[in-house]
Amino acid sequence: MPITKRMRAVLNAHKPLMDFITQSTYAERSRDPDIFDFTFGNPQEMPIAGFADALMKWAPPENKDWYAYKLSEVDACSTVAESLTAWRKVPFEAADIALTSGAFGAIAAAFATFLDPGDEVIYSLPPWFGYEPMLLQTGAFCVKVPVRAGSFDLDLAAIEGAITERTRMVIVNSPNNPTGKIYPPDTLAGLSRVLTAASKKFGRPIYLLSDEPYSRLVFEDKPFYSPAAYYPYSMISYSYGKVLLTPGQRIGFLALAPDMPEKEERRAQIMTAQIACGWLFPNALLQHAIRDLDALSIDLAELERKRDLMVEGLRGLGYEVHKPDGTFYLLPKSPIADDMVFTDMLASNDVFVMPGTICSIPGYLRIALTSSTQRLEQSLYGFAKAIRARPTGRAGR
Repeated sequence: MPITKRMRAVLNAHKPLMDFITQSTYAERSRDPDIFDFTFGNPQEMPIAGFADALMKWAPPENKDWYAYKLSEVDACSTVAESLTAWRKVPFEAADIALTSGAFGAIAAAFATFLDPGDEVIYSLPPWFGYEPMLLQTGAFCVKVPVRAGSFDLDLAAIEGAITERTRMVIVNSPNNPTGKIYPPDTLAGLSRVLTAASKKFGRPIYLLSDEPYSRLVFEDKPFYSPAAYYPYSMISYSYGKVLLTPGQRIGFLALAPDMPEKEERRAQIMTAQIACGWLFPNALLQHAIRDLDALSIDLAELERKRDLMVEGLRGLGYEVHKPDGTFYLLPKSPIADDMVFTDMLASNDVFVMPGTICSIPGYLRIALTSSTQRLEQSLYGFAKAIRARPTGRAGR
Protein backbone atom coordinates (compact mmCIF):
# COMPACT_ATOMS: atom_id res chain seq x y z
CA MET A 1 0.00 0.00 0.00
CA PRO A 2 1.45 3.42 -0.94
CA ILE A 3 2.59 5.52 2.00
CA THR A 4 4.60 8.71 2.22
CA LYS A 5 8.08 8.63 3.72
CA ARG A 6 7.00 11.11 6.36
CA MET A 7 4.00 9.03 7.42
CA ARG A 8 6.14 5.88 7.51
CA ALA A 9 8.50 7.65 9.94
CA VAL A 10 5.54 8.76 12.07
CA LEU A 11 4.11 5.25 12.16
CA ASN A 12 7.45 3.77 13.17
CA ALA A 13 7.89 6.34 15.95
CA HIS A 14 4.39 5.70 17.28
CA LYS A 15 4.47 1.91 16.87
CA PRO A 16 5.20 0.97 20.52
CA LEU A 17 2.32 3.11 21.76
CA MET A 18 -0.06 2.00 19.02
CA ASP A 19 0.78 -1.66 19.60
CA PHE A 20 0.11 -1.18 23.31
CA ILE A 21 -3.25 0.47 22.60
CA THR A 22 -4.38 -1.95 19.88
CA GLN A 23 -2.58 -5.33 20.27
CA SER A 24 -1.72 -5.87 23.93
CA THR A 25 -3.53 -7.41 26.87
CA TYR A 26 -4.52 -3.85 27.71
CA ALA A 27 -6.19 -3.55 24.29
CA GLU A 28 -8.18 -6.69 25.00
CA ARG A 29 -9.29 -5.67 28.50
CA SER A 30 -9.29 -1.86 28.57
CA ARG A 31 -13.11 -1.74 28.75
CA ASP A 32 -13.30 -4.28 31.56
CA PRO A 33 -14.77 -2.39 34.56
CA ASP A 34 -13.00 -4.67 37.03
CA ILE A 35 -9.42 -3.87 36.03
CA PHE A 36 -7.21 -1.28 37.74
CA ASP A 37 -6.49 1.02 34.79
CA PHE A 38 -3.55 3.33 35.54
CA THR A 39 -2.26 3.63 31.98
CA PHE A 40 -3.43 7.05 30.80
CA GLY A 41 -4.46 10.24 32.61
CA ASN A 42 -8.14 9.66 32.04
CA PRO A 43 -10.75 10.41 34.71
CA GLN A 44 -11.82 7.38 36.71
CA GLU A 45 -14.42 9.29 38.72
CA MET A 46 -17.18 11.79 37.88
CA PRO A 47 -16.06 15.30 36.78
CA ILE A 48 -15.24 17.89 39.42
CA ALA A 49 -17.99 20.07 40.85
CA GLY A 50 -18.57 23.18 38.80
CA PHE A 51 -17.38 21.92 35.44
CA ALA A 52 -20.74 20.89 33.99
CA ASP A 53 -22.36 23.92 35.64
CA ALA A 54 -19.95 26.23 33.81
CA LEU A 55 -20.79 24.64 30.46
CA MET A 56 -24.53 24.78 31.09
CA LYS A 57 -24.29 28.40 32.26
CA TRP A 58 -22.72 29.46 28.97
CA ALA A 59 -24.59 27.10 26.64
CA PRO A 60 -27.69 29.31 25.98
CA PRO A 61 -26.83 31.55 23.00
CA GLU A 62 -26.69 35.29 23.62
CA ASN A 63 -26.48 36.29 19.95
CA LYS A 64 -26.57 34.80 16.47
CA ASP A 65 -22.78 34.29 16.44
CA TRP A 66 -22.62 32.39 19.73
CA TYR A 67 -21.74 29.16 17.95
CA ALA A 68 -20.15 30.61 14.82
CA TYR A 69 -16.55 29.96 13.80
CA LYS A 70 -14.25 31.12 16.58
CA LEU A 71 -10.64 32.23 16.45
CA SER A 72 -8.92 33.18 19.72
CA GLU A 73 -11.74 35.32 21.11
CA VAL A 74 -10.69 38.58 22.77
CA ASP A 75 -12.61 38.09 26.02
CA ALA A 76 -11.29 34.56 26.46
CA CYS A 77 -7.71 35.64 25.69
CA SER A 78 -8.04 38.48 28.20
CA THR A 79 -9.11 35.99 30.88
CA VAL A 80 -6.07 33.80 30.23
CA ALA A 81 -3.70 36.79 30.12
CA GLU A 82 -5.06 38.11 33.43
CA SER A 83 -4.72 34.69 35.04
CA LEU A 84 -1.16 34.22 33.78
CA THR A 85 -0.17 37.71 34.87
CA ALA A 86 -1.50 37.15 38.40
CA TRP A 87 0.13 33.72 38.62
CA ARG A 88 3.50 34.39 36.98
CA LYS A 89 3.92 38.02 38.15
CA VAL A 90 4.85 39.20 34.66
CA PRO A 91 2.53 41.15 32.33
CA PHE A 92 0.98 39.00 29.61
CA GLU A 93 -1.23 40.75 27.06
CA ALA A 94 -4.36 39.24 25.53
CA ALA A 95 -2.66 39.43 22.14
CA ASP A 96 0.12 37.17 23.48
CA ILE A 97 -2.41 34.31 23.85
CA ALA A 98 -3.43 31.91 21.09
CA LEU A 99 -6.27 29.70 22.32
CA THR A 100 -5.89 26.16 21.04
CA SER A 101 -7.47 22.72 20.99
CA GLY A 102 -5.58 21.61 24.10
CA ALA A 103 -1.81 21.37 24.40
CA PHE A 104 -1.76 19.19 21.26
CA GLY A 105 -3.05 22.17 19.31
CA ALA A 106 -0.64 24.56 21.01
CA ILE A 107 2.38 22.37 20.24
CA ALA A 108 1.26 21.78 16.66
CA ALA A 109 0.82 25.53 16.13
CA ALA A 110 4.29 26.20 17.56
CA PHE A 111 5.90 23.59 15.31
CA ALA A 112 4.09 24.91 12.23
CA THR A 113 5.07 28.52 13.01
CA PHE A 114 8.71 28.14 14.00
CA LEU A 115 10.04 25.05 12.17
CA ASP A 116 11.04 24.30 8.61
CA PRO A 117 11.68 20.79 7.24
CA GLY A 118 15.21 19.81 8.15
CA ASP A 119 15.34 21.89 11.34
CA GLU A 120 16.52 20.12 14.48
CA VAL A 121 14.58 20.11 17.75
CA ILE A 122 16.20 19.04 21.01
CA TYR A 123 14.28 17.50 23.89
CA SER A 124 15.24 15.44 26.91
CA LEU A 125 14.55 11.77 27.60
CA PRO A 126 12.22 10.61 28.97
CA PRO A 127 9.76 12.81 27.09
CA TRP A 128 6.04 13.01 26.50
CA PHE A 129 5.58 10.44 23.75
CA GLY A 130 3.78 12.85 21.41
CA TYR A 131 6.75 15.04 20.51
CA GLU A 132 8.46 12.67 18.10
CA PRO A 133 5.54 11.83 15.78
CA MET A 134 4.41 15.47 15.71
CA LEU A 135 7.92 16.65 14.84
CA LEU A 136 8.38 14.00 12.18
CA GLN A 137 5.11 15.08 10.58
CA THR A 138 6.55 18.60 10.15
CA GLY A 139 9.74 17.23 8.56
CA ALA A 140 11.91 18.27 11.51
CA PHE A 141 14.58 16.07 13.08
CA CYS A 142 14.40 14.90 16.70
CA VAL A 143 17.58 15.25 18.76
CA LYS A 144 17.18 13.36 22.05
CA VAL A 145 19.29 14.04 25.13
CA PRO A 146 18.95 11.96 28.33
CA VAL A 147 18.33 13.73 31.63
CA ARG A 148 20.74 13.26 34.52
CA ALA A 149 20.44 9.80 36.03
CA GLY A 150 19.01 9.79 39.54
CA SER A 151 17.95 13.44 39.76
CA PHE A 152 16.06 13.57 36.42
CA ASP A 153 17.40 17.14 36.02
CA LEU A 154 18.29 18.55 32.60
CA ASP A 155 21.81 17.74 31.43
CA LEU A 156 22.91 21.18 30.23
CA ALA A 157 26.28 19.99 28.96
CA ALA A 158 24.56 17.34 26.84
CA ILE A 159 22.06 19.87 25.49
CA GLU A 160 24.86 22.29 24.64
CA GLY A 161 26.76 19.52 22.91
CA ALA A 162 23.70 18.60 20.82
CA ILE A 163 23.17 22.10 19.40
CA THR A 164 24.20 22.63 15.78
CA GLU A 165 23.62 25.30 13.16
CA ARG A 166 20.38 23.47 12.29
CA THR A 167 18.95 23.62 15.82
CA ARG A 168 15.78 25.72 15.81
CA MET A 169 13.99 24.75 19.01
CA VAL A 170 14.46 23.16 22.43
CA ILE A 171 11.45 21.64 24.25
CA VAL A 172 11.32 21.58 28.04
CA ASN A 173 8.38 19.89 29.78
CA SER A 174 7.95 20.95 33.42
CA PRO A 175 6.64 19.40 35.60
CA ASN A 176 7.84 16.57 33.44
CA ASN A 177 5.66 13.74 32.18
CA PRO A 178 6.64 11.05 33.18
CA THR A 179 9.24 11.91 35.88
CA GLY A 180 7.27 14.61 37.73
CA LYS A 181 10.42 16.77 37.89
CA ILE A 182 10.18 20.55 38.26
CA TYR A 183 13.43 22.00 36.95
CA PRO A 184 15.09 24.39 39.45
CA PRO A 185 16.08 28.02 38.79
CA ASP A 186 19.81 27.29 38.48
CA THR A 187 19.12 24.76 35.75
CA LEU A 188 16.78 27.07 33.85
CA ALA A 189 19.15 30.04 34.12
CA GLY A 190 21.94 27.80 32.83
CA LEU A 191 19.77 26.67 29.93
CA SER A 192 19.10 30.31 29.06
CA ARG A 193 22.82 31.02 28.93
CA VAL A 194 23.40 28.00 26.68
CA LEU A 195 20.62 29.01 24.26
CA THR A 196 21.64 32.67 24.23
CA ALA A 197 25.25 31.82 23.41
CA ALA A 198 24.28 29.30 20.72
CA SER A 199 21.81 31.72 19.13
CA LYS A 200 24.55 34.34 18.91
CA LYS A 201 27.06 31.83 17.55
CA PHE A 202 24.80 30.63 14.72
CA GLY A 203 23.23 33.98 13.93
CA ARG A 204 19.56 33.11 14.50
CA PRO A 205 17.42 32.56 17.59
CA ILE A 206 16.86 29.12 19.04
CA TYR A 207 13.32 29.04 20.39
CA LEU A 208 12.28 27.44 23.67
CA LEU A 209 8.93 25.67 23.86
CA SER A 210 8.04 25.46 27.54
CA ASP A 211 5.45 22.70 27.67
CA GLU A 212 3.55 23.23 30.93
CA PRO A 213 0.22 21.33 30.98
CA TYR A 214 0.87 20.13 34.57
CA SER A 215 2.14 23.44 35.94
CA ARG A 216 -0.80 23.81 38.35
CA LEU A 217 -0.45 20.23 39.60
CA VAL A 218 2.39 20.77 42.07
CA PHE A 219 2.79 18.95 45.41
CA GLU A 220 3.67 20.20 48.89
CA ASP A 221 3.24 23.85 47.88
CA LYS A 222 6.51 23.67 45.96
CA PRO A 223 7.16 26.71 43.77
CA PHE A 224 6.80 26.20 40.03
CA TYR A 225 9.53 27.74 37.89
CA SER A 226 8.55 28.33 34.29
CA PRO A 227 11.38 27.78 31.80
CA ALA A 228 9.85 30.61 29.75
CA ALA A 229 10.62 33.11 32.53
CA TYR A 230 14.37 32.74 31.97
CA TYR A 231 14.72 33.16 28.22
CA PRO A 232 13.08 35.73 25.92
CA TYR A 233 12.63 33.57 22.82
CA SER A 234 10.11 31.40 24.66
CA MET A 235 6.51 30.28 24.38
CA ILE A 236 4.28 28.33 26.78
CA SER A 237 1.99 25.48 25.77
CA TYR A 238 -0.78 24.62 28.24
CA SER A 239 -3.87 22.45 28.53
CA TYR A 240 -6.81 22.88 30.89
CA GLY A 241 -7.54 19.17 30.49
CA LYS A 242 -5.01 18.25 33.21
CA VAL A 243 -6.02 20.59 36.03
CA LEU A 244 -9.71 19.94 35.32
CA LEU A 245 -9.18 16.24 34.50
CA THR A 246 -11.35 16.61 31.40
CA PRO A 247 -8.97 15.63 28.59
CA GLY A 248 -11.83 15.14 26.13
CA GLN A 249 -12.78 18.83 26.34
CA ARG A 250 -10.00 20.33 24.28
CA ILE A 251 -8.96 23.80 25.37
CA GLY A 252 -5.47 25.16 25.99
CA PHE A 253 -3.22 27.93 24.77
CA LEU A 254 0.10 28.92 23.29
CA ALA A 255 1.41 32.04 25.04
CA LEU A 256 4.34 34.11 23.81
CA ALA A 257 6.75 35.26 26.50
CA PRO A 258 6.09 38.95 27.26
CA ASP A 259 9.64 39.93 26.30
CA MET A 260 9.88 37.87 23.10
CA PRO A 261 11.40 40.00 20.32
CA GLU A 262 9.27 40.56 17.19
CA LYS A 263 6.25 38.99 18.84
CA GLU A 264 3.79 41.18 16.91
CA GLU A 265 4.74 39.36 13.71
CA ARG A 266 4.66 36.00 15.49
CA ARG A 267 1.08 36.55 16.69
CA ALA A 268 -0.25 36.73 13.14
CA GLN A 269 1.89 33.80 12.04
CA ILE A 270 0.58 31.59 14.85
CA MET A 271 -3.05 32.37 13.97
CA THR A 272 -2.34 31.52 10.34
CA ALA A 273 -0.70 28.25 11.40
CA GLN A 274 -3.75 27.36 13.49
CA ILE A 275 -6.00 27.79 10.48
CA ALA A 276 -3.65 25.98 8.09
CA CYS A 277 -3.21 23.00 10.44
CA GLY A 278 -6.93 22.27 10.68
CA TRP A 279 -8.53 25.02 12.77
CA LEU A 280 -6.62 24.52 16.00
CA PHE A 281 -8.97 26.70 18.04
CA PRO A 282 -11.16 25.54 20.95
CA ASN A 283 -14.88 25.12 20.42
CA ALA A 284 -17.06 28.15 21.04
CA LEU A 285 -18.65 26.96 24.29
CA LEU A 286 -15.31 26.30 25.97
CA GLN A 287 -14.14 29.80 25.08
CA HIS A 288 -17.33 31.37 26.45
CA ALA A 289 -16.92 29.44 29.71
CA ILE A 290 -13.18 29.98 30.16
CA ARG A 291 -13.41 32.48 33.04
CA ASP A 292 -15.39 29.98 35.12
CA LEU A 293 -13.23 27.04 34.03
CA ASP A 294 -9.99 28.86 34.82
CA ALA A 295 -11.05 29.13 38.48
CA LEU A 296 -11.58 25.36 38.86
CA SER A 297 -9.15 22.59 39.77
CA ILE A 298 -9.12 18.98 40.85
CA ASP A 299 -8.44 18.52 44.56
CA LEU A 300 -4.65 18.90 44.82
CA ALA A 301 -4.57 17.85 48.48
CA GLU A 302 -6.38 14.63 47.58
CA LEU A 303 -4.04 14.06 44.64
CA GLU A 304 -1.06 14.47 46.97
CA ARG A 305 -2.58 11.94 49.38
CA LYS A 306 -2.93 9.50 46.49
CA ARG A 307 0.71 10.04 45.56
CA ASP A 308 1.83 9.40 49.14
CA LEU A 309 -0.43 6.35 49.49
CA MET A 310 1.04 4.72 46.40
CA VAL A 311 4.66 5.74 47.05
CA GLU A 312 4.56 4.34 50.57
CA GLY A 313 2.56 1.28 49.54
CA LEU A 314 4.84 0.40 46.65
CA ARG A 315 7.99 0.98 48.66
CA GLY A 316 6.62 -1.29 51.36
CA LEU A 317 6.24 -4.02 48.75
CA GLY A 318 9.82 -3.66 47.56
CA TYR A 319 9.40 -1.30 44.60
CA GLU A 320 11.91 1.51 44.07
CA VAL A 321 9.98 4.75 43.51
CA HIS A 322 10.73 8.45 43.99
CA LYS A 323 8.25 11.16 44.98
CA PRO A 324 7.43 13.39 42.00
CA ASP A 325 7.29 17.18 42.40
CA GLY A 326 4.15 17.42 40.27
CA THR A 327 1.86 15.84 37.61
CA PHE A 328 -0.42 12.89 38.40
CA TYR A 329 2.05 10.13 37.57
CA LEU A 330 4.45 7.87 39.46
CA LEU A 331 7.52 6.37 37.79
CA PRO A 332 8.73 3.36 39.81
CA LYS A 333 11.50 1.14 38.55
CA SER A 334 10.40 -2.16 37.14
CA PRO A 335 11.42 -4.99 39.53
CA ILE A 336 12.88 -6.77 36.50
CA ALA A 337 14.88 -5.26 33.67
CA ASP A 338 12.23 -5.92 31.01
CA ASP A 339 9.41 -3.51 31.85
CA MET A 340 7.26 -4.91 29.03
CA VAL A 341 7.35 -8.37 30.64
CA PHE A 342 6.62 -6.98 34.11
CA THR A 343 3.74 -4.94 32.71
CA ASP A 344 2.24 -8.21 31.50
CA MET A 345 2.79 -9.73 34.94
CA LEU A 346 0.83 -6.86 36.48
CA ALA A 347 -1.87 -7.27 33.83
CA SER A 348 -2.31 -10.91 34.84
CA ASN A 349 -3.25 -9.50 38.25
CA ASP A 350 -5.71 -6.98 36.74
CA VAL A 351 -3.32 -4.02 37.17
CA PHE A 352 -2.56 -2.04 34.01
CA VAL A 353 0.25 0.52 33.81
CA MET A 354 2.25 2.00 30.94
CA PRO A 355 5.61 0.35 30.22
CA GLY A 356 8.49 2.78 30.54
CA THR A 357 9.71 1.67 27.11
CA ILE A 358 6.83 3.59 25.53
CA CYS A 359 8.03 6.74 27.36
CA SER A 360 11.67 6.16 26.26
CA ILE A 361 12.72 5.10 29.75
CA PRO A 362 13.06 1.29 29.65
CA GLY A 363 13.11 -0.43 33.02
CA TYR A 364 10.43 1.81 34.53
CA LEU A 365 6.64 1.82 34.85
CA ARG A 366 4.35 4.85 34.56
CA ILE A 367 1.34 4.84 36.90
CA ALA A 368 -1.48 7.38 36.52
CA LEU A 369 -3.02 8.49 39.83
CA THR A 370 -6.37 9.55 38.37
CA SER A 371 -8.28 6.63 39.87
CA SER A 372 -10.12 6.77 43.18
CA THR A 373 -8.23 6.39 46.43
CA GLN A 374 -10.12 3.15 47.10
CA ARG A 375 -9.17 1.64 43.75
CA LEU A 376 -5.53 2.68 44.15
CA GLU A 377 -5.39 1.06 47.57
CA GLN A 378 -7.07 -2.12 46.31
CA SER A 379 -4.56 -2.37 43.45
CA LEU A 380 -1.66 -2.83 45.84
CA TYR A 381 -2.69 -6.49 46.20
CA GLY A 382 -2.00 -6.99 42.47
CA PHE A 383 1.29 -5.09 42.71
CA ALA A 384 2.26 -7.37 45.61
CA LYS A 385 1.44 -10.58 43.72
CA ALA A 386 3.39 -9.43 40.66
CA ILE A 387 6.57 -8.52 42.52
CA ARG A 388 6.48 -11.78 44.48
CA ALA A 389 6.19 -13.71 41.20
CA ARG A 390 9.12 -11.95 39.48
CA PRO A 391 12.06 -14.09 38.36
CA THR A 392 14.88 -14.18 40.89
CA GLY A 393 18.62 -14.27 40.41
CA ARG A 394 20.68 -12.79 37.60
CA ALA A 395 18.04 -13.31 34.91
CA GLY A 396 15.53 -11.19 36.77
CA ARG A 397 17.76 -8.18 37.26
